[in-house]
Amino acid sequence: MRFEWNKNNVMSLGIILLVLWIILAILFGIYDLEISIFLANNESIPGNIGKYYGEAPGYGLIGISIAILIGSISINPNKQKLGAVFPIFIGTIYLIIGISGSNVKAVIDGSGTLISILIFLVLFFKKDWRDYRNLAWIIFLIFILNVLLFVQSFKFFWGRVRFYNLNMDYSNYTPWYLPRGPTGNLSFPSGHASVSFMLIPLLIPIVKSESKKIVKLVFSTLIIGWALFIAISRVLIGAHYASDILFSSAFACFLTLLLYILIYEREKFNM
Repeated sequence: MRFEWNKNNVMSLGIILLVLWIILAILFGIYDLEISIFLANNESIPGNIGKYYGEAPGYGLIGISIAILIGSISINPNKQKLGAVFPIFIGTIYLIIGISGSNVKAVIDGSGTLISILIFLVLFFKKDWRDYRNLAWIIFLIFILNVLLFVQSFKFFWGRVRFYNLNMDYSNYTPWYLPRGPTGNLSFPSGHASVSFMLIPLLIPIVKSESKKIVKLVFSTLIIGWALFIAISRVLIGAHYASDILFSSAFACFLTLLLYILIYEREKFNM
């Protein structure tokens, strides 16, 4: 049975997310440091997996979204595939820079972007990319609004010291609600979490599909599980506090909900 959003469902989900965010923001404002002291370990295997591989799927997804947005300008399905040229070029440049600079993460991110786009081309080459334009817009806007604008600007102006850079006595620790100004410290909020949560919009076609419930459950679990794993991994390795990942991930969820309404359900909500 196909799931149908209605105004009450969307309002209820928004309220639940808001209440949960407020509760966690208060708790993390009190216990952020204690959580990191208990969990952080710079040799954490999950933490290092998240460090090196956590952003690659998100960058691959934004590459695919850009390819769709450029390609879908044309009504010719064959010409639409030319939209992949630009993100493939960017991914290739990033990969070359990573290789030349012996930057493992850049190599992984560049490779992940290229592989993601190529897989998409193989699977959807005969499709009309205009059918995926709405989803591509949501992912692209989340990348701009959350990953680039919100996260990067707050990192610069908040100046929060990462857990693994704290003094031995933790004297330079500050809770999330006390900005320090531009200090060169970039803990709050988490960039990795914002990129991993770019996958959340993929829940939209899954929920709206007519697939069996077990199929929806499996794919939804994989998407949410990956996003949460990467976010939590940043705390495990000491790169971020719990509140750092809360704000960037929560903002991604709120944006997904808002953009879904604006792009998919505008008429239904009389907007």
